[in-house]
Amino acid sequence: MTESTTRYVAFDIETAKEVPGDDFVWRPHRPLGISCAATWASDADQPVLWHGKRPDGSPSPKMSRDEALELARYLAQMTESGYTVLTWNGLSFDFDILAEESGDFGLCKKCALGHVDMMFHLLCLLGYPVGLGKAAQGMGVEGKPAGMSGEKAPRLWAAGHYQQVLDYVAQDVRIALDVALAVQRRHQFAWINRKGTRRCEPMPSGWLSVERALRLPLPDTSWMTSPISRSESLAWMSGK
Repeated sequence: MTESTTRYVAFDIETAKEVPGDDFVWRPHRPLGISCAATWASDADQPVLWHGKRPDGSPSPKMSRDEALELARYLAQMTESGYTVLTWNGLSFDFDILAEESGDFGLCKKCALGHVDMMFHLLCLLGYPVGLGKAAQGMGVEGKPAGMSGEKAPRLWAAGHYQQVLDYVAQDVRIALDVALAVQRRHQFAWINRKGTRRCEPMPSGWLSVERALRLPLPDTSWMTSPISRSESLAWMSGK
């Protein structure tokens, strides 16, 4: 993964607590905890996997505060080393959870604002988000395996299927990196919409950080019944 002059480090977490229901309304059930996470630098051949550890080194039910803080500090250090942290929906989810679990809201807010959240960039550009799976399909990138999802990960982790969940979170960061680099090569983003049609959007400047994406002009959302506000993704930062 060395096609780009931008050095990315993709980041994704899996939560420890299972959220009931099919719509993943997770905030009323917090704290969710972090069972595991993955980071993958674009100039590395494999990911770094993170999880809580028992005294014997085996995976624990969730990462401790110190273990979550170590992950947050790693992302900050990679940023200082010239890497760009990369996520898909990390602004409103992964960094929100990491801030709560690590206890360092200031560090996580700084990382979140400076990183590239591809889904948030698309929300600012198009007026609506796109799922990672639909992005992978549109860009011709190998996507997620059938039958596995982030909603299932907490239950599998609790049942001791650690490697299955670790493989899943590693795959998520690999897909995110592949999509990011494909868009940077082609200068356009493609996805499969709800009608099953492939859509394309020019992206001559590539991906924008959260701070830069917030400066994009507001797209026309007058055709939407309930448009998503950009501020929803930033709500966790207020008052901290």
